[in-house]
Amino acid sequence: MTDSHATEEDWLIEEDEELPPPAYGGPEQRQWRVLIVDDDVDVHAVTRLALRNVSFKGRELELFSAYSGREGFAILRDTPDIALVLLDVVMETDDAGLILARRIREELDNQIVRVVLRTGQPGQAPEQRVIIEYDINDYKAKTELTTQKLFTTVISSLRAYESLNMLERSRAGLGKILSGATNLYQIHSLREFASGVLNQVSAILDVGADGVLCLMQGGTGATSVVAATGGYATLADAEAMPLDHPLWPTIAKAFAEKKSQFDHPANVLFIHTLENREVAISVTPPWPLAQIQRDLLEVFCQRIAAAFDNLYMFGQLRKAQEATVVALADLAEFRDDTTGGHVRRVQQLSTALAERVAERGAYADEITPQLLEMIGLASILHDVGKVATPDAILLKPGPHTPEERVRMREHAGVGQAILERAANMVDGVSYLTYGAQIAGGHHEHFDGNGYPHGLKGRAIPIAARIVAVVDVFDSLLHERPYKEPWPHSEVMAYIHERAGAQFDPEVVAALFDLIERDPTIGQTPG
Repeated sequence: MTDSHATEEDWLIEEDEELPPPAYGGPEQRQWRVLIVDDDVDVHAVTRLALRNVSFKGRELELFSAYSGREGFAILRDTPDIALVLLDVVMETDDAGLILARRIREELDNQIVRVVLRTGQPGQAPEQRVIIEYDINDYKAKTELTTQKLFTTVISSLRAYESLNMLERSRAGLGKILSGATNLYQIHSLREFASGVLNQVSAILDVGADGVLCLMQGGTGATSVVAATGGYATLADAEAMPLDHPLWPTIAKAFAEKKSQFDHPANVLFIHTLENREVAISVTPPWPLAQIQRDLLEVFCQRIAAAFDNLYMFGQLRKAQEATVVALADLAEFRDDTTGGHVRRVQQLSTALAERVAERGAYADEITPQLLEMIGLASILHDVGKVATPDAILLKPGPHTPEERVRMREHAGVGQAILERAANMVDGVSYLTYGAQIAGGHHEHFDGNGYPHGLKGRAIPIAARIVAVVDVFDSLLHERPYKEPWPHSEVMAYIHERAGAQFDPEVVAALFDLIERDPTIGQTPG
């Protein structure tokens, strides 16, 4: 059903006042999307004519046309970022426009798009009732819409849409900042951390912008590329930022002035950390950043600076912990320098064997990322308890007596106790945690006949079950004060024979997998 021609002929009366020219901008900027929903072709034509030169904040209008409520709904459903709907009331039904207005808010859950009702028959939809009962933003009779009034309606609607859109992006951006900052604290690698920063910045901008993160060490003057995305990804492998790169002048200015630069299309966020690191994040969105986006990014910069400092401190603590582990292992080796090569080989093979157990899908609940990361270094502590073993027993060149074997076995419990006391001083899981498990459990047997606690099966920690196999495998292959090295074939036969008794059969199977891939494993002299 169409509105009467009597009212439509006068609904858009040209006035002498000229429309203002576009304020600024270029073809790279997004357009404001406006949907015209009306069943009269002439209405579409005259609306397009009236809005042909309209521009707001340097962005022109992109007009969409629908000739029924159903068609308008489909366009709104499938087309993102429509800012304004100029909506006729009477189309395929007398209330088609009102129905669409309700569906926009309820079915599409679109609370941001501005809806302006235009009608040539105001009596069929009284203004007061419509404004109260329907979530619309303006109500115009076509007879009152001159070109200038249409311009005013469109611009005010776009301004309101922009404000609401920015509020929504601000809310979403703050959420991303909070979750992003939390995630970034958990990344150990500086390059991974930097890549995460770029991802978070792009998410906040919601533009998929190219970006490059540069790290300048305090006082050195050299700028290295830590991470890069998009069109700048090739820079990630560069040792230094190319001085002829288009972004360099803005980046250099940010470093020189020690403040962020917003010079579209180059936007450089400057960060100074407490550890005297200066970081520049450059993003090149296809349109100028709004002030609220700049404010969000500045807030994010503050969080990034704190995260960089925390990452640095985390790295220092991690290095200190690793140094402590190595020092403890060196202390044990100091009295028995024949085992130095042994612990290094155990370290390498324990990591490889744990990874192979994980690849086989065994013990998925026990093989955690932390274990895979820490088991190698933790394994060098497996014999730290030997610091309590007398030299006469530890360095004896021949077989031990039964009494000496009892005393020798005490090193497992001693090592576990020492490392557990140290591990309990640190929250969470650490190298010392796994070191204690390995020291106390690598002489336990899968069938329960080992020592010091007689643990059986999966009651023995997986780290200890892995190192148990590696320790015996390497010890048999190499010379010790009390034995000559065994041939590789005999070692493999011994390990295979003891699977299910002394050793976890899954771990043994994983070791055989590794040796099948590389038969030289374990055969290189320490």
